[in-house]
Amino acid sequence: MGLFDKKYCDICGEKIGLLGNRKLEDGNLCKNCAAKLSPWFTERKQSTVEEIKEQLAYRESNKEAVAAFHTTRTLGKDVKVLLDEDNGKFMVTSARNIAEANPDVLSFSDVTGCDLDIEEGRTEIEYEDREGNRHSFNPSRYAYNYDFYMVIHVNHPWFNQIRFRLNPDTVDGDVDTIIEYDQAGAMGGRSPMAGSGRPMAGSGAGRPQAGTAGARPQAGAGRPVTGAGRQQPGRPQAGGVRPMGQRPQQQAMPGQMMGQMPGQMAPGAAFGYDPTSNAEEIKNSVEYREYENMGWEIRDILMQVREGARAEAAEANAPKQAVKCPYCGATTIPTENGCCEYCGAAITG
Repeated sequence: MGLFDKKYCDICGEKIGLLGNRKLEDGNLCKNCAAKLSPWFTERKQSTVEEIKEQLAYRESNKEAVAAFHTTRTLGKDVKVLLDEDNGKFMVTSARNIAEANPDVLSFSDVTGCDLDIEEGRTEIEYEDREGNRHSFNPSRYAYNYDFYMVIHVNHPWFNQIRFRLNPDTVDGDVDTIIEYDQAGAMGGRSPMAGSGRPMAGSGAGRPQAGTAGARPQAGAGRPVTGAGRQQPGRPQAGGVRPMGQRPQQQAMPGQMMGQMPGQMAPGAAFGYDPTSNAEEIKNSVEYREYENMGWEIRDILMQVREGARAEAAEANAPKQAVKCPYCGATTIPTENGCCEYCGAAITG
């Protein structure tokens, strides 16, 4: 068959339109039939036509379970975990029309585990020079972002996990990753370009050199120590011996750009702006903690109801003990209703 030959769905028999084919291991599937599969099903390409027919039959019967579902508790914000505690069932969906969406209905006992997966990403913060060229800070600075995923591991014929994102929008603290040259200083309260023609810190242009009449000494370089001939405790004299562990002057200081002269700081660094990693700030934010707590709440509740369902199942499947009926005196194994199998009197519960 050629690439553009007409294809037909092996499930419903309808002709498949251009770009509408969903390949199976041994056939073709139209997009309408594919839309009826479970949203948690991920092995379509490895499935046979017969397996897809079986799943669609299960999905059709699942509509009855959805109709019988009675929500007693709702967990989550955008994608929700709905619990039917009376019948030991749950479903995960973001749909408003549940009957139309037909979300998979599972039993509490189907849960085999539950994890909160917090994915961390980062984007480098750069600044633009006067010509609009972008540069990295030295050391490099990053804006971090986080997404919160719930992973419910299940024992199910068609999928083994339900993975969904708790937060509709990425938690990133709204940090700008491209900083304009003038903004770099202005964000700290004063721009190195703004004002009355004042030169950038460290340039030396338009400023009298130290030692000339009426000159103001450069900050931190050749500045006389208070009290002639005295040295402040813990602070070396200008030009004196560098204490062990102190960074040498010829190396770039924090906030200084690669290739700048010693003492010349990155735009804004001398004015209080320091675009360091915002990871800790975000982790301490209300938004981050909201989704983190939401994830742990879902996990704790699902694991709790799972244990309860499994305990009930174990009790129901436990071998029944023969007892003596206090009414007729017969040795009997109580019925499902806890009654004597001979006289019918209630002997348990």
